[in-house]
Amino acid sequence: MTRNARVVPAILTDDPVTLQAMVHLAESFTDYVQFDIMDGIFVPSRSITAEHLSRIPIRQQWEAHLMVPHPQDYLDDFRQAGARRIIFHYEAASDVDEVITVARGLGLEVGLAINPETSVARVLPYTGKLDCILFMSVNPGYYGAKFLPEVMDKIVEFRKKQPHFEIGIDGGVKEDNISMIARAYLKQGLDEQGSRREVETESVECSKEVENGDKRGV
Repeated sequence: MTRNARVVPAILTDDPVTLQAMVHLAESFTDYVQFDIMDGIFVPSRSITAEHLSRIPIRQQWEAHLMVPHPQDYLDDFRQAGARRIIFHYEAASDVDEVITVARGLGLEVGLAINPETSVARVLPYTGKLDCILFMSVNPGYYGAKFLPEVMDKIVEFRKKQPHFEIGIDGGVKEDNISMIARAYLKQGLDEQGSRREVETESVECSKEVENGDKRGV
């Protein structure tokens, strides 16, 4: 079975003015974006908040990638700001099941992100309760971090256990490695409703343009 991957730009900034400019730029080439949310605790960087997102018009559907401890405390704020899906980190949650339950109760789609050092075995028990797994291919929280190719081995391992589950990869995705990533049979976890779309040259170029504007192409 042929799988196509979708490129979803991830917006990372701590400046509300830059945020609005990034959202406007992304409107020209995508209908779905991810906002990276950091509070300086789980990862050293900080970013915009749900309050900032609620203040600007966002025409795309979007999700929040929560790189924060106690992610359940953030869910309602992002739902009210307009998020369709939240993705939280396995490593940041003291009770993964609790976060999933709270998110589902709010009507949110739910994804679980795992850092490069976290084993596939840790997250397999949760797949029946999730919409996607997001494999971090960088150490999170640093703009421009280097892609870690060994994460692809984890994806292959996961695919053997869950051949049809929705997965994604986040961090360090560039024009020179995106074809290799797509060949790993990724069904991008940032692609809503399980739909697929070819990664075309135009999409990759747009992702690069956003990245140069201080976003991460995913």
